[in-house]
Amino acid sequence: MSPTTFEALLIGGRSGVGKTTVGWEVSALLRDARVAHCLVEGDNLDQAFPAPADDPHRARMTEANLAALWANYAALGYRRLIYTNTVSVLEPDLIARAMGGEPRISGVLLTADDATTRQRFGAREIGSQLDTHVERSGAMARRLDAAAPPWVTRVPTGGRSVTAIARDAIAAAGWPLDERPTDGNAGWLN
Repeated sequence: MSPTTFEALLIGGRSGVGKTTVGWEVSALLRDARVAHCLVEGDNLDQAFPAPADDPHRARMTEANLAALWANYAALGYRRLIYTNTVSVLEPDLIARAMGGEPRISGVLLTADDATTRQRFGAREIGSQLDTHVERSGAMARRLDAAAPPWVTRVPTGGRSVTAIARDAIAAAGWPLDERPTDGNAGWLN
């Protein structure tokens, strides 16, 4: 990879499918293989209330915050971004604008059936919103399945280990798990 080439792996999917968990596992596998990268949890980029009047869906806020973070990472020499967000695979243009230039973007859409998602939500939702979360998650799953472009790799999560899912995501990005510097840390970010 050229030192000026940027790459992004978008990890999308319905709520409860395991995007954050898989993102962290992708990061851990890459770290263990000494592949330089950064991880951004997209849900954190627009957590503000109320939404700006001229940006009710907070898309511009997300893009501006990602651009600021990415500028800092890129200035330090990072070239690979793992980005998790429900609709990330539907927004490659937003990601490309935030990164600048023409980054190579790949994406995975994590999938799970309603029963699997309900079980996962049940482990974390202790209040009265379980049914609401499951319903919204199902509607988003249908939207994502219908709208995700053909270049997005669908990766099933039900009954599979997080490591196996993360390896599928890394393979979809075409990122190696065997990059190692030849002399200590020199050139590790290149």
